[in-house]
Amino acid sequence: MKMFKDGLGEGSTFAGCHPAVNLIFFLFTIGITMFSMSPVFLSATLVFSWLYSILLNGKKAIKSNFLVTLPIVVIMAVINTFFTHNGATVLFYVNNSRITLEALLYGLAAAVLLSSIIVWFSCFNVVMTSDKLIYIFGKAAPVLGLTLSMIFRFIPLLKARFREISMGQRCMGRHVTGGFMAKLRQVTKEVSILISWSLEAAIETSDSMEARGYGLPGRTSFHLFKMTPTDKVLLVGTGISGIIAAAGCALGKTSIYYYPKVVFGQWDMLTVITFAAYLVLLAIPMVTDILGENKWQQYRLEI
Repeated sequence: MKMFKDGLGEGSTFAGCHPAVNLIFFLFTIGITMFSMSPVFLSATLVFSWLYSILLNGKKAIKSNFLVTLPIVVIMAVINTFFTHNGATVLFYVNNSRITLEALLYGLAAAVLLSSIIVWFSCFNVVMTSDKLIYIFGKAAPVLGLTLSMIFRFIPLLKARFREISMGQRCMGRHVTGGFMAKLRQVTKEVSILISWSLEAAIETSDSMEARGYGLPGRTSFHLFKMTPTDKVLLVGTGISGIIAAAGCALGKTSIYYYPKVVFGQWDMLTVITFAAYLVLLAIPMVTDILGENKWQQYRLEI
C-alpha cells in the first residue's frame, strides 16, 4: 500500500485526534510494555510498533528501526548471557562460568522490550507534537509542558540544523576531501557550531516564553483542539482496552519466570482477555489511520 511506502507522518488520522486520545494511548501502550516479559506480549508489541512506525514514517523506518533493534538485541543478549549465570539449563562453560539458556532467553526478552519502547517513542515523537504537549501540560504544569516539547523535538531539530551547517560549510568551500584527521577536525568544528547554536536557541526560547507570560496564572492560549465524536469513541475504546490490559499486567498475566527455569504462566480466561484487550489497544492507531486514509482516497475519487 502506498501509505506504508511513503508514510503518513503528522497527517495521519490518529495524529489529528485530540491530544488526550494520543497521550492516553501511548501511556497505556508504553507503560504495559515496560512491565511485560512474556514472549507472546513482547512479540505483539514489537510487531505493532514496527508496523505503525512504518505507517507513519514510510519505508525509511525499516532501516532506522533495524539499526536500533539489532545492536540492542545483540548487546543485551550477549551481556546478560555472559555476565548472568543463573538458570538450570547449562549450554556450555566459559572459564568455568556457566552459560545458561535462561540467561540467553531473558536477555533476548529484555532486548525486545527495550527495542519496542524505543520504536513506540519514535511514533510518539511524530504523533505528539510540541503544541499538543503544551496544550496538555500548559495549565497544570507549564514548565513541564515546555520542557517536554523541547526534549522531544530536540533530536530532529539537531539533525536538521547539522545538515544546514554542513551545507553552509560546503557552500563556503570548507568541505574536506583529505584524510581522516582533516575530516575529523571539520566534523568537530561543525559539532561545535551546532552546540553553540542550540544553546543560544534554547536561551532565546526561554526568554521569549517568559516575555509572553507563559505559565502565569490566568493566561490563556490559542489552540485548535476540540473533542469530536470520533475522538470520544477512540477515547472510550482506548480507555477500556487499556484498563483491562493494565489490570491483567498488574496481576502478572503479561510476565513469566525465567529463573531458575522458564515457567510460562497458565493461559486461563483472564490471560486471554488481557491479551485480546492488548491487541485491540495496539491496533487502534493503525486501524484509525488505515480507515481514515481509505476514506480520504474515496473522497478524492468522488471529486
